[in-house]
Amino acid sequence: MEKGLIHIYTGNGKGKTTAAFGLAIRAALAGKKVYIGQFVKDMKYSETAISEYIPSIEIEQLGNGCYIYSKPEQIDIDKAMESLAKCSDILKSSEYDLVILDEVIIAIYLGLLDEAKVIEAVKNKSPDVEVVLTGRYASEGLINIADLVTDMTEIKHYYSQGVLSRKGFDC
Repeated sequence: MEKGLIHIYTGNGKGKTTAAFGLAIRAALAGKKVYIGQFVKDMKYSETAISEYIPSIEIEQLGNGCYIYSKPEQIDIDKAMESLAKCSDILKSSEYDLVILDEVIIAIYLGLLDEAKVIEAVKNKSPDVEVVLTGRYASEGLINIADLVTDMTEIKHYYSQGVLSRKGFDC
């Protein structure tokens, strides 16, 4: 039995979810079973179709919308907490080899989830489950439990030149 490690992909640069999905594809092609729970997100991005092409990857959107410019309501917090409970159960089982909690870190930052509950869920995972947490603003508490932390640093981004999200590349 291999020990499952804890990865964090954070920072203000582009590529956190992309890196997590790259790892998911790599794991699936190596015969691993993957679960991806997308916190905050509820729009159908291009990556949500991945299960149609790679059946060993299950993806579930766990959000009620995007809160970048507004404050979440109690219903949003309740949904996030319910989703974390589900993901905690998935982490404890050995049903999946890799579990990705996409945007869970930003869910903490936005006040949808309590950081201590996320840390508890990750710490109580089955020993053989690999887990990835993504999102901006990873705290020291999260960083301390991780085995690998990658900080995506934005040097230059085409958004500042007025280029909007492009299907297949950004969404």
